[in-house]
Amino acid sequence: MNATTPAWRQTLKSLAPFALALGIWFAPVPEGLTREAWHLFAIFAAAIFAVIVNAFPLLTSALLAGAAVVLTETVDPAKVFGGFANASVLLVVIAFLVAQAVVKCGLGRRISLHVVRVFGKSTLGLAYSIFITDALIAPGFPSNTARGGVLYPIILSLAQGSGSLPADEARRRLGGYLMFCGMASLSVSSALWLTATSANPIGVSLVTEQGLKVSFGSWLMVASVPALATIGLLPLVLYRLFPPGVTATPDAPQAARDALQEMGSLSRDERITAVVFGLMVIAWIFAGPLKLSLTGVAIAGLGTLLATRVLTLEDIYLQGSTLATFLWLAVLFALSGQLNEMGFMSYVGERLALMLGDLSWPVAYVVLLLLYVSMHYMFVSQSAQVLALLGVFLDVGVQAGVPVHLMGFALLFASSYFSTLTPQGGSQNVIFVASDYLTQGELYRLGLLTTVFCTVVFLVIGTPWILWVGG
Repeated sequence: MNATTPAWRQTLKSLAPFALALGIWFAPVPEGLTREAWHLFAIFAAAIFAVIVNAFPLLTSALLAGAAVVLTETVDPAKVFGGFANASVLLVVIAFLVAQAVVKCGLGRRISLHVVRVFGKSTLGLAYSIFITDALIAPGFPSNTARGGVLYPIILSLAQGSGSLPADEARRRLGGYLMFCGMASLSVSSALWLTATSANPIGVSLVTEQGLKVSFGSWLMVASVPALATIGLLPLVLYRLFPPGVTATPDAPQAARDALQEMGSLSRDERITAVVFGLMVIAWIFAGPLKLSLTGVAIAGLGTLLATRVLTLEDIYLQGSTLATFLWLAVLFALSGQLNEMGFMSYVGERLALMLGDLSWPVAYVVLLLLYVSMHYMFVSQSAQVLALLGVFLDVGVQAGVPVHLMGFALLFASSYFSTLTPQGGSQNVIFVASDYLTQGELYRLGLLTTVFCTVVFLVIGTPWILWVGG
C-alpha cells in the first residue's frame, strides 16, 4: 500500500470490486443471456475494475476471479485451467525467458550499441528506430507476440545500456518510454500489414462474408497512409505524454563505438544465442507455409539455450515476474474466452449496435468504431474480440448505410491499434509490462491516450483515404 494513501481509502478501494461483483451478480439477468454468462461477467468486470482503480495487482485480481468462477461453479474448472495450456500464453512466457539469454550473454548490449551508434544522438531517435525496425520486419511475422519477443531484448538492452533501471526512479522513465514505444509500435505495424498478426486473417475471412475482398496488396494500399502517418507521429506524441527525462545524448554514438571496440569479437554464448535466435525468427517468418507451431519453435529455442548452458535453470528460477505473468495471463485469457463462448460479447455488441439504427451513416460509422474500440477493455485477446464482434458491427454498419469497404477496413485496422488500450489488451504487451519499467497507472493512462490518438488519426486521415482507394 502507498504510504501516502490513508488506510480507510485503501480499504474502500479493496472493497469496491467485491461490491461491483455482488451488484451485478444479484441484478436481474438480461433476457437473452444465461445466468452463468451474467455471473461470469460480474466476476470478470470486477477483476478488471480492481486493476483499473489500483485496488489489487493484476495477479491478485486474476487469481481471485479464477477462484470465484470455479468455486461458484460458474465455469467448468477444466475450461478455466485450460488457459495454462493455451499456446499464445505459453509463447509469451517462453519468449520472455528466451529474451533473457539475449541480455545475459551480451548480444543484446552489442545490438543496442550498434543501434545507439546510428540513432543514439537522442532518445527520440531511439524510439523512431524501434518503430521503423518493427514496421520493416512485421510482414514476415504471423504473430505480433513473436515479434515482441524479437524487439524486447533489444529495447531492454537499450534501456539498461543508458543506465535506466526499474528500481531507479530518477532514470526509470527512459526505459519506460522505450518499452511503451515497443508496445505501441506492435499495434500500429499490425495494422499496416495483413500478415503481421493472426487476428488479421480472421477478420478478413469475416468481412469476405459481406462481399469485401481483401488481398495482401489491397490491405497495404488502404492501410499505408493512416498507418505510416501514425508511425511518423506517435513516437513524438509519446515523448510529450511521457517525457523520458534524458533527451539529448550527443556523445552516445562515440561512446557506443568505444564500447563495441572494448567488447571485441562475439563470445561463444553470443554466437550460440545469435544462431538460435536467428533460426527462431526465420521459423516464425515461415511458420505458415511450413505449418510450424510458433510456440513449438519458441520451446525448441529455449531448450537449445538450456542444453548449451547459455541459460541455466538458476536463470529461470530468478525470473519470478515471468511466473506471475504466466498465472494472470492464463486466467484472464480463459475467462475472456468463456465470455465469448457463452455469447456475452456478441449479446452486448448486438444490443449496442442496434441502438444506432436511426442515425445517419456517417454518425453511425463513427459511433460504431468508437464502441468497437472501447469494448476492448473487456478483452485480453485481439482475436477473441474479432471473432465475437467484428462481424456483428460490420453487419449493423452496412444496414445503417455505411459503405462496406469503409466499415470493414476501419474495423480491421482498429482490431490492431486498440491492443495498447490495456496492459492485457494483447498478449504481446505482456512481455513489455513484465519489465516493470511502467506502473499500472502509467500503462492504463498511456494506453488510453495512445488508442485515442490512433483512433483520431485513422478517422481523420484514414476515412477519406479508405473512401478513395478502398472501394
